[in-house]
Amino acid sequence: MVLETPSATTERPPTTARTTTAERPAPRADVARRSELAAFLRSRRERITPEQAGLPRGLRRRTPGLRREEVAQLSAVGVTWYTWLEQARDIQVSAQVLDALSRALMLDRAERSHLFALANVTDPLPDTGSAGVSPELRLMLEQLEPFPACVQNARYDILAYNRTYKHVMCDLDALPPEERNCLWLHFTSENWYANVVDREDAKRAMAAKFRAAMADHIAEPAWKCLLKRLQDASPEFRELWEEHEVIPPTANRKRAYMQSRVGLLNLSYSNLWTGPHAGTRLLAFTPADEVTHERLRQLQKLVIADEG
Repeated sequence: MVLETPSATTERPPTTARTTTAERPAPRADVARRSELAAFLRSRRERITPEQAGLPRGLRRRTPGLRREEVAQLSAVGVTWYTWLEQARDIQVSAQVLDALSRALMLDRAERSHLFALANVTDPLPDTGSAGVSPELRLMLEQLEPFPACVQNARYDILAYNRTYKHVMCDLDALPPEERNCLWLHFTSENWYANVVDREDAKRAMAAKFRAAMADHIAEPAWKCLLKRLQDASPEFRELWEEHEVIPPTANRKRAYMQSRVGLLNLSYSNLWTGPHAGTRLLAFTPADEVTHERLRQLQKLVIADEG
């Protein structure tokens, strides 16, 4: 649970007649930004009905949408803190909490970006433009077909992928960019893990790899944001996370998938780092046997026929 509380200095009254630097009025731009943020939050809160949020309406409801305490409950933040935010108080807000508020208020991508901009906080979600994936790297993905391949960052965001990868895993084109993350899909998408034969082992391995990788990013908002989203969305992930298992990203290099059109695929995968340090990588799956190789060729022909 994320509980934001104001710092001890937020409402500190002056103790002397002297005005220190910390006690001087905030610049007009900051005041205007906080006022706009407060108004934006109120407008988004008032447009959501209790039924949309899965809450009972009750007999006495004066507000046209959600109450402040209901938004606080849905986003797991303190009621007082959220109230102060809507009152344009001078308080700090983290990327984790803005992410939770964005989901509680059902913001679309443009509204979410506006929320983070008003709060003067960098949005930790992956860039929808797939920054860092060069045309040359995309060409490599295409040339690897019929082998499934994708480009991931260290946080397991899927930045780019070829056609075979999409047809072996799930229809990534149908998902918003913020959900194209291997960890998120393993623990929240039935379409994704339904194709994985050894799904329990795969989930355990993903949680352990993420914990090992997070040691280098423990204070980064994007990593903390993803961790909180997973903990909120999946009891299974929370249980595995508490076991503190760690394995390197190169462990467990074999996976079996049941593809609906061609059958069982036994695959091995390799990580090809795109820089001098472990981070963004090209992940390529190769057939572990000749039957799988032939089935991948067959899948490629089916996909090309569908597109033609």
